[in-house]
Amino acid sequence: MTATTAAPGTIQVWSDLLCPFAHVAIHRLRAARARLGLDDQVRLDHHTFALELFNGPHSRPGTDSEAVGLGQLEPEAGFRLWTKPDWTYPSTVLLAAEAVHAAKEQGLRQSEDLDHALRRAFWLESRSIGHRQVILDVAAEVDTVDSVALGAALDDGRARSAVMADHAVAVTDAVQGSPHLFLPDGSGVHNPGITVHWVGPWASGYPVAQDNDPGWADRLLKQVA
Repeated sequence: MTATTAAPGTIQVWSDLLCPFAHVAIHRLRAARARLGLDDQVRLDHHTFALELFNGPHSRPGTDSEAVGLGQLEPEAGFRLWTKPDWTYPSTVLLAAEAVHAAKEQGLRQSEDLDHALRRAFWLESRSIGHRQVILDVAAEVDTVDSVALGAALDDGRARSAVMADHAVAVTDAVQGSPHLFLPDGSGVHNPGITVHWVGPWASGYPVAQDNDPGWADRLLKQVA
């Protein structure tokens, strides 16, 4: 089994926490899974595709411009432009990614629920999810997560190597970008259901959808289940 082959009953999700395309894909997966009654049959196994390790500190203009376009495609996912002071915008989310890995000690469900909560905290509430205390505050709001145990894991750094191990895979041709989903049969799909073109330059223009197929999530989940 390769690093990008999911375990039976799981979908590997390689993504960055501040990637709007990943936010849409994960929302569609979770919504379709609930609708199909597969919450107990299919789990999401989160892995880190750390954009900041490729591009440097996260760029707010690029994130904002993508959110404007994608919010029109999937309004239920929840998108808001950043409303807090500029200096609180997270330029790094590596510690948050580490927290998602650390939560796997408690279970894939806990890791998945924390990942979802962190994304919503950023996109809907403009919370600075790169900060240790904000991460733990968000974790404390997730019923399935033991935030005290998570804090201990962050403080001794036991999941840091998992983030960097993911990056070692991400720099190869195995993962095309954020999001990239992998199934137990070894197949994968990058940015499923959405094809866009840009109006104007990246980070000052905005993406326009050429194709938008939300039905991919149902098909993928049924295949894994």
